[in-house]
Amino acid sequence: MFTRHYDHWPERTPKRLSIPETTLLDNLAISARRYPNKRAIIYYDQEITYQQLYEEQKRVAGYLQHELGVKKGDRVLIYMQNSPQYVIAIHAILRAEAIAVPINPMMVTEEVKFPIEDSEATVAFVGQELFERIKPLLNMTPLKHVILAAYSEYLPESCEYELPDVVKAPPIGKDSNHISWQEVLRYDQAPLAYKGESGDLAVLPYTSGTTGLPKGCKHTHKTVQANVMSGSHWGNGSPEAVALGGLPLFHVTGLVHCMFVPIHLGGTVVLMTRWNRDVAGRLIEKHECTNWTNISTMVVDFLANPNLSNYNLSSLLAVNGGGAALPKAVGEKLFEVTGLRYAEGYGLTETISTTHSNPIGKAKLQCLGIPSFDVDSRVVEPLTLQELGPGQEGELLVNGPQVFKGYWNRPEDTAQVFVELDGKTFFRTGDIVTYDEDGYFYIVDRVKRMINSSGFKVWPAEVESKMYAHPAVQQCCIISTPDARRGETVKAVIILNDGYESTTEQEIIDWAKEKMAAYKYPRVIEFTKELPVSGSGKILWRKLQDAELQKSKS
Repeated sequence: MFTRHYDHWPERTPKRLSIPETTLLDNLAISARRYPNKRAIIYYDQEITYQQLYEEQKRVAGYLQHELGVKKGDRVLIYMQNSPQYVIAIHAILRAEAIAVPINPMMVTEEVKFPIEDSEATVAFVGQELFERIKPLLNMTPLKHVILAAYSEYLPESCEYELPDVVKAPPIGKDSNHISWQEVLRYDQAPLAYKGESGDLAVLPYTSGTTGLPKGCKHTHKTVQANVMSGSHWGNGSPEAVALGGLPLFHVTGLVHCMFVPIHLGGTVVLMTRWNRDVAGRLIEKHECTNWTNISTMVVDFLANPNLSNYNLSSLLAVNGGGAALPKAVGEKLFEVTGLRYAEGYGLTETISTTHSNPIGKAKLQCLGIPSFDVDSRVVEPLTLQELGPGQEGELLVNGPQVFKGYWNRPEDTAQVFVELDGKTFFRTGDIVTYDEDGYFYIVDRVKRMINSSGFKVWPAEVESKMYAHPAVQQCCIISTPDARRGETVKAVIILNDGYESTTEQEIIDWAKEKMAAYKYPRVIEFTKELPVSGSGKILWRKLQDAELQKSKS
């Protein structure tokens, strides 16, 4: 067991943590009994109590079971942006003893099709602004029923914030292709008796693999509860916690730290549909937010706001997150403004967020932190699995209660990411790290070929496969290029087909924008006459990547 970090463990905090045998749905039920009239959600000042949240999830669960035939173990898609409906829907799915499949709302039709078919989801909760994307997939895939949500239905009568158009939009007219959220809420048949257990599958978030094919990560109530408990205790959480919910809930970090943790504590989630730095500042001040979990690009944007001094941020007790390393200068500015050190963390979809985190008050910048409760973390030579010591670079392996149960319907892929070491089963993260004498971990590189754009994973193989659909593209290699705002952004190096020499970079970008999510499509295009290849004809992407990094340094 790796214990080097114990000398820097948070004060007055146990090193082990018992994971409850109860379910995520039980967390809401208990908080609703304890604090029925307490604010569970604040949505642009509209308050939703625990009692309302609990009652509405029951109505939705009843509809899923009795009207749509959802049974234990069925998969139900959630394809919407942050909203009260998101929180209600996921708990309703769990109440029906089904499995929630959270999908990135930035995905376009072609991308959404895969998780629907792979998970065989027949029901989806969909934000109405996304309906036209998913509508072509109705009855052409396993998908049969769409419950459509208009975010404006949960807005206060008057709102003082600058809101996205999708939030203000009234509900669209009823048609035969969807079921309205209000119709579901009017349903008054109680759901079946709840018999969920901690070992049942609860959520199936999708992540990409090294081949670019998305894979569903099987998480039980217990694997998720491990990080719910960890997140609750690491920062000495309490029912008085008020979390700024600016991270997207489809993302495992947002799902756990901006929803499940506050609900377990009986705290409050101040929910934002989309990130807006001015709105965030006003919400922190007005509702006295105590916790803000984010990705580092949000912090960069927030601190660059010329209106920053207008907001009282004194209620904040902890600012933490990850996705990409926070620049040191930004971390110092955050400390100047708030008196708080940014506590970076590390995790993956396979670990439903955190495996490592910086201790509050003992954080090191540009550092993954120390292993969390009950996490055994090792650094090994990737080929031999020989364990390495401080300062040595190797692949990160983790063993812990939050590690997933394997990839959905992919036993071979599952077998490849688990190894035995000292009688324990470890998950191979694919990340190259090192740790210092204090037991703090630092990321160096990735075994897997992956681009980190604003905290979102982009797998070059997936983007390349889509780029080859363009008639002008003869050969394509996707690499990353440094970006001041996103950390990294996607670049395509392309050889054009004969007859397409007049094709412009912007034409390629505009085409790709229609085919891929906003964080995936190439923002930078470079045309070339040849690509470096190996003796077997394989494109040497690493050569291009290294040249791009050198170019950025010169």
